[in-house]
Amino acid sequence: MKFPPLLPILTLLALLGPVVAGLWGTVLPAFGHLPAAGLHGPSLDPFRAVFDWAGIGPAIQLSVTTGLFATLGSLIIVVLITAGWSGTRAFRLLEKLLSPLLSVPHAAAAFGFAFLIAPSGWIARLVSPTLTGWDRPVDWLIVQDPLGLTMTAGLIAKEVPFLLLITLAALSQVDATQRMRVAQSAGYQRITAWLKTVFPAIYHQIRLPVYVVLAYSMSVVDVAVILGPNTPPPLSVQIVKWMADPDLAFRLQAAAASLIQLGLVVGALILWRIGEILLGLAGRRWAYAGRRQMLDRPLRGIGFGLGAISAIVVFAGLAGLVIWSFAGFWAFPDALPQQLTLRSWIRHGPASLDTLATTAWIALVATGIGLALTLGCLQTEQRHNLTLTERGMWLLYLPLLIPQTAFLPGLQTLLINLGADMGIWPVIFTHLVFVLPYLRLSLQDPFKAWDNRNAIVAAALGSSPRRIFWHIRLPMMLAPILTAIAVGIAVSVGQYLATLLVGGGRVSTLTTEAVALASGGDRRAIGVYGLMQTAAALVPFALAIALPAIIYRNRKGLRNG
Repeated sequence: MKFPPLLPILTLLALLGPVVAGLWGTVLPAFGHLPAAGLHGPSLDPFRAVFDWAGIGPAIQLSVTTGLFATLGSLIIVVLITAGWSGTRAFRLLEKLLSPLLSVPHAAAAFGFAFLIAPSGWIARLVSPTLTGWDRPVDWLIVQDPLGLTMTAGLIAKEVPFLLLITLAALSQVDATQRMRVAQSAGYQRITAWLKTVFPAIYHQIRLPVYVVLAYSMSVVDVAVILGPNTPPPLSVQIVKWMADPDLAFRLQAAAASLIQLGLVVGALILWRIGEILLGLAGRRWAYAGRRQMLDRPLRGIGFGLGAISAIVVFAGLAGLVIWSFAGFWAFPDALPQQLTLRSWIRHGPASLDTLATTAWIALVATGIGLALTLGCLQTEQRHNLTLTERGMWLLYLPLLIPQTAFLPGLQTLLINLGADMGIWPVIFTHLVFVLPYLRLSLQDPFKAWDNRNAIVAAALGSSPRRIFWHIRLPMMLAPILTAIAVGIAVSVGQYLATLLVGGGRVSTLTTEAVALASGGDRRAIGVYGLMQTAAALVPFALAIALPAIIYRNRKGLRNG
């Protein structure tokens, strides 16, 4: 089927247009040019104001350390799990535990983690007073600690499923089984063999997703608001605070800080790349040295234990959200509430349903537009026998590599100047920027793997290219398309900063409402909104699994696409 040649151009514009426009809208006020406030640059005063702020040093340090440690921790856990257990029954169990967690929004996972480890949280209640002697919560700053350790741990727990699934997809492209068989036949133990023969090829495949995790962890806002320190907060949170200030002068300060945040992420990516090169040189020497074992048994245990802890922490946190949403009176140190009630759901249910409708509408429209563009691009590429190059992959990942705090404030300023900051559509098109890359990554392999002999047979029977596309190819790809839709919806549901800034605070979704409740500390209300947010992301995944099995119940080969 011949699609309009404009589709790839429209996709590129949808991906990069808001990013470029947002960066331009950040650069101008960062150098003192904001005509709406009667200011005309150039001037370095906004940068001076940022560096005069007393908290700039700790804020920068928090952004860098949490980003680097969260990325490094997630990657090490995934490498240990995959190296030590891939292909085993335990690995398949761990994969089943971790896979659903990919769809859990970051904010919901962060709330659950906070409810679990806080001094008045579930862990403290389960061991008190028997093991601790506590009959009231201790005055320990565990959540929102000044070093950002809890925030780093929360990010690791959420990023492990993402990197694990990306690694699993890459395993099938590097013939890992054959490499392992050869290495182990030469006497190498399991983890040593995997690190020496499989990991170099795997890392080349997952490098860009690792960079995305690093950029995201350094600039995340919703998780930082929930788990990060308040005084001073990470730089990304402070940027949002300055953007929300009614004094327009603070917008200049926020823009300057946004460029500093961008510079930090670029610097961290360069530092990470230097680390890759040095590790590659050291790894080459280690591989040539011929050592055949490296603490394999303890490393296997550590990897499986850390992976299991990541899954258990998120599941237990979600269970905590469920209990708090139904909790009546729940005194410390009781492990469970004295009574369960629907009072919180009755109180917050109607408002949360209205917010759910807005969230679903934004997610469905953004995903629908993104799906049409993605399928159009893939069909066009196949028709002209084109392949996405490494440069194309960088363009695809670019909106995910540039921190949201670097271009969304500028995009908001531009929209205000254009008078287009009202309504839900700017939010939808901004969500599209983040939904498109994930739709493409979800669909490109199943689309290329489709057996083209089906099209040849259909064409021989007289079917037109249009009929082959709509009546044969798309129905046969129902499962991967539904999975891609579920991924797109989950990405949209989890968007916090894009909704808050581009919506100008007038568009409320479950994520913005849940994060706004964080400052109030009403755990029952947070439980209701956190569960609604999780359900909004999980239900599409459940439908993506169930619908092909129901529709193709009499066609075994089509149930999984």
